[in-house]
Amino acid sequence: MTFGLLDERWRGLTAGLVLNVTFVAFEALAIATIMPLVVADLGGVALYGWVFSAFLLADLVGIVVAGELADRFGPAVPFGAGLGLFAIGLLIGGLAPSMPVLVGARAIQGFGAGAIPAVAYVVIGRTYPDALRPRMFAVLSTAWVVPGIAGPALAAFVADHVGWRSVFLGLLPLVLVAGSLALRELRSVPGNPHRVARRVLLDAVRVASGTGLALAGLQARDVVLSPALLAIGLGLGIPALRKLLPAGTFRANGALPAAVLSRGILTFAFFAADVFVPLTVTTIRGESVVLSGIALTAGTIAWTTGAWVQERTVFRVGPAPLVRNGFLLIAIGIAAMVVVLSGAVPAWLCVPAWGIAGLGIGMAYSSISLTVLRHAPTGSEGATASSMQLADILGNALGTGLGAVAVAAAVAGSGNAVIGVAVTDGLAAGLAIAGIFVASRLRTPNAALLG
Repeated sequence: MTFGLLDERWRGLTAGLVLNVTFVAFEALAIATIMPLVVADLGGVALYGWVFSAFLLADLVGIVVAGELADRFGPAVPFGAGLGLFAIGLLIGGLAPSMPVLVGARAIQGFGAGAIPAVAYVVIGRTYPDALRPRMFAVLSTAWVVPGIAGPALAAFVADHVGWRSVFLGLLPLVLVAGSLALRELRSVPGNPHRVARRVLLDAVRVASGTGLALAGLQARDVVLSPALLAIGLGLGIPALRKLLPAGTFRANGALPAAVLSRGILTFAFFAADVFVPLTVTTIRGESVVLSGIALTAGTIAWTTGAWVQERTVFRVGPAPLVRNGFLLIAIGIAAMVVVLSGAVPAWLCVPAWGIAGLGIGMAYSSISLTVLRHAPTGSEGATASSMQLADILGNALGTGLGAVAVAAAVAGSGNAVIGVAVTDGLAAGLAIAGIFVASRLRTPNAALLG
């Protein structure tokens, strides 16, 4: 009897989940690639950042709501609603007459997109046996490889020869085909209608609003406005965040809270540095965009490699060593990028440097996911997984946001971004080292992993 992801029992579900992760990856990379052309056509450069921030903050809310709905009514309900909103957002974005309309479209997309990872974790936790979960996480990481390599170039080609609107509208058929395939399979995954409902929407909106206000305050760099926005944002967001995360998360008190906290630290450390790899290579070192692209591609491929290392070893060694080593590799990769930044070594060393960091996050990311699902209470896989994804998004947003503030301050003060990038890399590397100690709380006996 065949026992694998392509077994008849899992084949359709596996294909549906992989295709949906693939279209989300294509969309994310394609939109980032064509945004300069969009701004040139629509104007509104002041709203450039909000095209991404609106998506991210709405995605945060969507993840929390979808996780709760998936626990109560099964994954098909939030997935179908999320898929519809994502498609509507693409359609409005492709027809947008102005940047404010595009920002609104991206918010609709983000809210819908939140359902996709939330549902994926619920399905993996409830449907796949323990032995297949590490492999499924590795396969989902692999689904980013082709979009990571071909997505930006394909989007640029379509935008140059047909128009940027065709990138938005051209993704619609892929969304509908992949979504329909997954939705058909998800209908058989049950929910738990007797589960006590949690009122999470307001708390999720508070966290998203608080995050937006805090980031706006940091970016304002005003002696009056910045502290006010930061205080309001933290006061609004932190109490709500505590309600949505497992008890003891900020103290890493237990394997599940430690896993959720590790995920936030992981994405903060990696993406805070990742976003400035192209700036380091092109603007500061004066090398070509091609070289920076190769470095980012190396990170993407290494991430997938790390996920497969996890798949091969997690049952033998447990998740804690993989997460600790992942954090260590990220710290090494960031330190190597600081050396590249200094000009003490050839710029091409950015490629192996970021490959090392990518290998680290690949090993740690999937191992944390596995730990969270292992410790999720039965019937609450959606809520538990969405808390991890909430930490995931916040880590990404805060890492890139603080990095942007540091670089902007450096440019304003000295006309040079070097100090800002160095400070960002130093903060990211320091957090990666802190993550090594948090990961020690993930001690999970192999017997527990095997069920």
